[in-house]
Amino acid sequence: MKSLLRSPAWPGAGGHHRVLFTLMQCVPFLIALAVLVIELTPAHFIYTGPFLTAVPALAAVTLGPRGTTAAAALALAISVITATYNGAWGTLQVYSNFLALALVSVAGFITSRAMRERRQRELDQVRRIAVAAQEVVLRAVPARLGPLRAASLCLAAGTGARVGGDLYEAVQTRYGVRLIVGDVRGKGLSAVRAVAVALGAFREAVHYEEDLVEVMNRCAAALRREISVPGAYGPEVRLEGFTTALIAQVPDQPMVQLVNRGHPPPLLLHQGRAAPLTPSSESPPLGLEDLATGLPEKHESYAFLPGDRLLLYTDGVIEARDRDGAFFALPEAMEGIGGGPAPPEFLERLHQELTRHTGGDLADDVAMIVADRLDGLPGTPAGGADAFPR
Repeated sequence: MKSLLRSPAWPGAGGHHRVLFTLMQCVPFLIALAVLVIELTPAHFIYTGPFLTAVPALAAVTLGPRGTTAAAALALAISVITATYNGAWGTLQVYSNFLALALVSVAGFITSRAMRERRQRELDQVRRIAVAAQEVVLRAVPARLGPLRAASLCLAAGTGARVGGDLYEAVQTRYGVRLIVGDVRGKGLSAVRAVAVALGAFREAVHYEEDLVEVMNRCAAALRREISVPGAYGPEVRLEGFTTALIAQVPDQPMVQLVNRGHPPPLLLHQGRAAPLTPSSESPPLGLEDLATGLPEKHESYAFLPGDRLLLYTDGVIEARDRDGAFFALPEAMEGIGGGPAPPEFLERLHQELTRHTGGDLADDVAMIVADRLDGLPGTPAGGADAFPR
């Protein structure tokens, strides 16, 4: 969450409104500068008292308590300078100006602080509602799922109260443990509806579809049906909306099977080294099937042995930047933490690394699932999964 000491911003402000708001923040200081110029030039015969008194009043509207205090201090300094320069000390006009400036500054500070506290209370309430709505859709991953020990983490970016489109789920089925992680393009209610639709289709299909590709196809079909509902989504979503998704299955054999539709590949930590499980061919995200010809027809398998750790995540993790614009090095961070900590502690330490890298200011939502293989079944998986990716 961004610091409350920063200047308030207009909710949902676009580029044009943001520029206008910045100009409004500059107005009190421009007025103060104009008063200083008038008083130190032959034009000082103009009575500038009311203009200087307006400086803290205007600052209270756009700059918050600290900005109002700074504007009031600047106005006071200019009053002292101009009174000294013009030799006006001892006149009734000077003391009247100081009294008016003090009263307006105090009133502006009190008003600005009240506005800030009220806005923060309203924003906190909306955030609580948004988080509650998202928690209805996204539930925590169980700590134990068949041969897996797992945990999940979902972090919201510092974007006010707008809920994001990250999704995840893990379900134990007769075919093995099945997991999904995905990212719906956009934010807000339309993204939450798409998340609910995709997760609903996944939770239903995983128990009845043996083929992992068909589970993904069921999710894609559900999203297509949802977006075709008249009036449910705007034209931008209908034309440009898509969802990246990754479905993983962990059967009884020591392997993990993946179907990837445009999502960042998961990382497998094996003997201290983290390697991406990159698909052999690229596939389009859900919703962009018409733009591609080669959709996956079969899942891909990779070795997943006891003691290994699997991390599924959204692009908000690897696209997180520091102040210099460098991306977060997820494989190195995963290797640095290692396989020792339990899944919840692992995600917490990864969260700390991410916070340290970004300075606590996430630009995008983050969702992660970590799963440790616990059983010790003998043998190696078939179908090209007898080696780890290099």
